[in-house]
Amino acid sequence: MFTAVFGSVEAGLMYAIMALGVYISFRILNIPDLTVDGSFVTGAAIASVCIINGINPVAASILALLGGFAAGSMTGLLHTKGKVNALLSGILMMIALYSINLRIMGKSNIPLLQEETMFTSFTSMLKGLDEGLNNLLTQAGMAGFIPRTWAILILMIVIVAILKLALDQFLKTEMGLALRATGDNLDMIRSFAGNTDGYIIVGLGISNALVALSGALVAQYSGFSDIGMGIGMIVIGLASVIIGEAIFGTKKLAVATFAVIGGSIIYRLIVSLALRVKFLETGDMKLITAAIVILSLLLPKMMGNYKEKQRKKARLAEKMKAASGGEGVVATKSDL
Repeated sequence: MFTAVFGSVEAGLMYAIMALGVYISFRILNIPDLTVDGSFVTGAAIASVCIINGINPVAASILALLGGFAAGSMTGLLHTKGKVNALLSGILMMIALYSINLRIMGKSNIPLLQEETMFTSFTSMLKGLDEGLNNLLTQAGMAGFIPRTWAILILMIVIVAILKLALDQFLKTEMGLALRATGDNLDMIRSFAGNTDGYIIVGLGISNALVALSGALVAQYSGFSDIGMGIGMIVIGLASVIIGEAIFGTKKLAVATFAVIGGSIIYRLIVSLALRVKFLETGDMKLITAAIVILSLLLPKMMGNYKEKQRKKARLAEKMKAASGGEGVVATKSDL
């Protein structure tokens, strides 16, 4: 059980990078960008091809990030300069990326089990730390809580923390504020002669760059890249955003980005626990994802409606109490 939970946290942190990308397009720019399903595979494909050709895994991941930025920028160009509907632009780019990804990979699947990745390299570097932590847990009587390695979790915490802080700082800059304002009120920014087209292109580029980086990391973690691994990524990203916002809130920007990361981890934990139910199988993962998203969308509304009804009942009770008290006062005066 602990191994499954530990693995879910690791995977949740990797997919959290993708969820941050979805947050930029969906919440900040207010654009439902379906390029995500294609750019996720683009990142995995670029990283995999680079690694099997002897390129350093870190450099391969950076190249994957740049590939994702290019894909997102193309979606932005289609929408802004080509005047194509935002949703349709994402769909068209997602379809085009399927063929592009096949061209990059040369085949539908690339195995990485025999290759050196970021995770295998970092695991080798922290071998001593692994042994030390495992010895401490064993002496403390917690031998059942020892994971395969601590290195992946430590590396992902560092990467996600750096990206979160960098994104928080970027969104507070002049360009970041303009990007947020473009999503809030496009016409207002245009009235101030702001380059809204440029902001949208850059915003979608950054969004898909993060998605592609997540794809590169997931491919290295899983030990393969596959042409179909991006199916449903937009739904997973939205689920992470919605779950995080419902639990942690969105009062401040730093809280909102943290909520996305937390939502991604919680989503992976829910999926992991759901798959342990006897009548559910691995093939039901997409159904589980859809159910989680539906519940995440409906429960906050249902809770809000329930609280509103309770407030109305409380106000009505106060009015009736005040009215009955007034009648009592009138009756007393008439008796006198």
